[in-house]
Amino acid sequence: MAQVSDKHLLITQKAGSLVLFDMDSGVKTLVGGAPKVAVIGQGGLLDVAVPSDYKLGDGDLGWIYFTYAAPVNNDMGATALGRAKLNDSLTALQNWQTLLVTKSASEEGRHFGSRIAFIGDYVFFGVGDRGNRANGQDLTTHAGSIIRLHRDGRVPADNPFVGRGGALPEIWSYGHRNPQGLAVRKGQLWESEHGPRGGDELNRIEKGGNYGWAEVSLGKEYWGPLSVGEESKPGMIDAKKVYIPSIAPGSLLTVKQNRYDWQGDFLLGALKLQHLNRVVMRGESVTNEQRYFEEENQRLRALLEDSKGRIWIATDSGELWQLQ
Repeated sequence: MAQVSDKHLLITQKAGSLVLFDMDSGVKTLVGGAPKVAVIGQGGLLDVAVPSDYKLGDGDLGWIYFTYAAPVNNDMGATALGRAKLNDSLTALQNWQTLLVTKSASEEGRHFGSRIAFIGDYVFFGVGDRGNRANGQDLTTHAGSIIRLHRDGRVPADNPFVGRGGALPEIWSYGHRNPQGLAVRKGQLWESEHGPRGGDELNRIEKGGNYGWAEVSLGKEYWGPLSVGEESKPGMIDAKKVYIPSIAPGSLLTVKQNRYDWQGDFLLGALKLQHLNRVVMRGESVTNEQRYFEEENQRLRALLEDSKGRIWIATDSGELWQLQ
């Protein structure tokens, strides 16, 4: 979800459609011009986001960013980043630009990521390991990494692997399993990702950082009680918080306003354990955790804080909630 005007949210649907939601009236309308997507397992139309200086209709600042599974060779999909603008009537996208189709193509329908975040003039997005554990430590593929680009798709000269043989220059960090949450807190990028059976992580992302997957994980194998990897390893960055058992975090939000007295804390939408997960932060340390809406039995897919400080939650069943 992304707020694209004073009263409108733009919402992606995995099958490839876009919905404009009027926050005042509750009216939903379809928006045309979405990119062609590969609907393969978990793949399809994924995230939508706008930077903090977004202005509807502005020539330079009116860009809306999308991640999606791009069709590759008919039967494969790869996580991709693109951008477009809304037309004046808010009925269709226009001026579509494909910024990067990642080197992550696979017939597997798993672990596409993906969320988008912005810091200054840079855009970040996550790519899952595509179901191949070895990808997490392989810098010749984008799978299992977080990507950093200029907003227009150019590779920044100060990316950590620019000019390094055997590494893709778009990579900012690696060793990720399936990052489905990206958020900025006090100018620093944070990420949440799915572990296997246990071992979901909340990470503070560092330039060039290796987050361990699949050599380091606190999760277990799906077929038995054996650990996937080691608990920690030199040269690999430990998570700030690990969830055992898994909650399956499908989104991550930094609360910036104080409508709910949560300013500076993280919210995660839990898919498996079906609740809103509040992580209380002091500095860069997790001090407490609270869980809400478990009684609703809903998979919480997307979170947004609007310009008035209201929290919106989208569920996998198609419901949209506003917290009071």
